[in-house]
Amino acid sequence: MPYDRPAAPEPLARVEEFCNSARFLYDEDAWADLPDAREWLVAHAGAAAAAELDDDGLPGLLELREAIRDHLEGSNAAHVHDVLNAHAERSLRPPRWNRDGTLRLPPADGSALGEFAGDLLASLAVEELAGRRDRLKVCASPDCRWVFYDRSPGNKGVWCSMRTCGARHKMRAMRERRSGESAGA
Repeated sequence: MPYDRPAAPEPLARVEEFCNSARFLYDEDAWADLPDAREWLVAHAGAAAAAELDDDGLPGLLELREAIRDHLEGSNAAHVHDVLNAHAERSLRPPRWNRDGTLRLPPADGSALGEFAGDLLASLAVEELAGRRDRLKVCASPDCRWVFYDRSPGNKGVWCSMRTCGARHKMRAMRERRSGESAGA
């Protein structure tokens, strides 16, 4: 596996893990079909959530995954926010404060699958409000789009891995410079 960054800290690790259920660079997607998606859910959200997923619900969760990824990338497309808002409306209750004073957005009462989606969105929202979400990024390679947590001191990381996407970008840039030099000669 070329992805050599450590996982994001909780609760962002769940968001990262959900988004990375697809490895676009290797044409792999744990949500490619219903049996695979259920297997992923059993391992990451529990058997109850997996049992609730059906052919009608699968496209909605795929849409949520990609909307989260697009949001992390900084997309301001209305569709992205519409998807996030629709899922939040269905799966979250109003904010609550724990006895220790920490804020939480509880999942709406209902299905295990709704609680899974609500937990992801609540984690994302609370971490954004706390100013910690900005380190969760999407690889700048359009072929990859792996979600990673940037631990660099300046928060300037753009590649999931310098050994794969970073190196490929540097090689591509070098080839373009060389071809430009030879064309100008």
